[in-house]
Amino acid sequence: MKVLSAEHLKEADEKTMETEGISSTRLMERAASLVFNEIHERLEGADINIKIFCGIGNNGGDGLVVARLLHKYGYNVSVYVVNYSDKRSDDFLINEDRYKKESNISPELIKGKDDFPEISPGDFLVDAIFGIGLNRPAEGWLADLFHHINESGAFSLAVDMPSGLFPDKAPSDNAAIVKANYTLTFQTPKIVFYLPETMGFVGDVQILDIGLDRDFLKDIKPLAQLIGKREARQLYKPRNKNSHKGDYGHSLVVGGSYGKIGSIVLSARSTLKSGAGLCSIFVPKCGYDILQTALPEAMVITDEDKNELTNIKTELEPDVICFGMGAGKSSKTVEAFRELLERTKNPMLIDADGLNMLSENNDLLDLIPEKSVLTPHPKELERLIGKWEDDFEKMKKVEDFTKKYNLILVLKGAHTFIFSGKHTYINKSGNPGMATAGSGDVLSGIVAGLMSQKYEPLVAAILGVFLHGLSGDILAEKIGYEAILSGDISDKLGEAFLALMND
Repeated sequence: MKVLSAEHLKEADEKTMETEGISSTRLMERAASLVFNEIHERLEGADINIKIFCGIGNNGGDGLVVARLLHKYGYNVSVYVVNYSDKRSDDFLINEDRYKKESNISPELIKGKDDFPEISPGDFLVDAIFGIGLNRPAEGWLADLFHHINESGAFSLAVDMPSGLFPDKAPSDNAAIVKANYTLTFQTPKIVFYLPETMGFVGDVQILDIGLDRDFLKDIKPLAQLIGKREARQLYKPRNKNSHKGDYGHSLVVGGSYGKIGSIVLSARSTLKSGAGLCSIFVPKCGYDILQTALPEAMVITDEDKNELTNIKTELEPDVICFGMGAGKSSKTVEAFRELLERTKNPMLIDADGLNMLSENNDLLDLIPEKSVLTPHPKELERLIGKWEDDFEKMKKVEDFTKKYNLILVLKGAHTFIFSGKHTYINKSGNPGMATAGSGDVLSGIVAGLMSQKYEPLVAAILGVFLHGLSGDILAEKIGYEAILSGDISDKLGEAFLALMND
């Protein structure tokens, strides 16, 4: 699913009205009716106080349509017009008039703090103040109103997006923003729904298809692509019955140091669990007994040094090398990594201490094979590309970085982003229980395993991230968030592959 800018969505509205020969008022009725349907389906006529806050633009017009339909079905509705300007949109005025005629009630006008209504924790709030139409931060009594809503303890539903939040840029540190429990957004999600700085304002998100022009939407280049089960399923390559282990590639997992062999166990096991035909492991000698015991399916090769990587040489010709987990950053290990990069032609997967070595030895960046996959968490990314002011600057810096070195970068987080230089992808699967030690090592193994099976590196990254999250979701349903261990995520990969193919 495409993630589009506010500008493109406005253009899509205009194209739809032109193509279908309908008015903006009719399109508003169609969109807001879907919001009403979702509310009505959940409340089922419940005796609850519904308080709808409407701006004076088109988002406010949406709110007035919702109010009119709720009133028609007998709900206890109070409507407040937030009068932050004397200007009104035409569609707002049309729907205000319709609401007055059908309900015989005039909305209450909020002009300042003295007009704020009392809000109880048991109330149901609908935020239809700004939507995507905000062009400057909320200030003065308007900011106070947003704080009043947030402090009320009432359930808050945002129409299209929470008021005070910009659709395509970061808010200031002290910005006043309505914090929604649930957001019903129109046609496509907005990029701010998935960024660390802003995702906490939107709550759960549901996308309402309001029927905007399909051909127009198809031709727009998105800000990002959202990856769910449908998109991930299209990337999966079924296996041929007449095949053998050599058809599914050979992964070489390199890393580990004294006291950090567990990370290699997690990565190598996940490489095999994701379908790699063969997996070999290169570690210091201190890891030999551990790995031969923990993972009999893999072949183990050791460095001449007991405690760290110093000379990564083998006669093997793997399809992919997964490097960095638990490797440490000693000078000998850095030189061994340098020599490995100089010899390697195929795309690699680089994680953990491999990333830290890159950030401390920038000349190594020029040695990375093209289309290699880097999998940093935010702090590793900061060390790699430098600090950023906000999430939008961060994305721009990552795009420039991946273009410069022709790499794939997987930025791990609550919503993992995958950058290819030309395109950005946002993963939908996963849950807070996966914020546990070793989860990233499992992800690296999954992606490397897919790369060894001849998935293109970008495809392997997208599919691997989704399967990783899906495994975690399967676990969370069975044991809850707190009990998830990273090894459990690897063990549920089989169920994740099966779930991927099920509706």
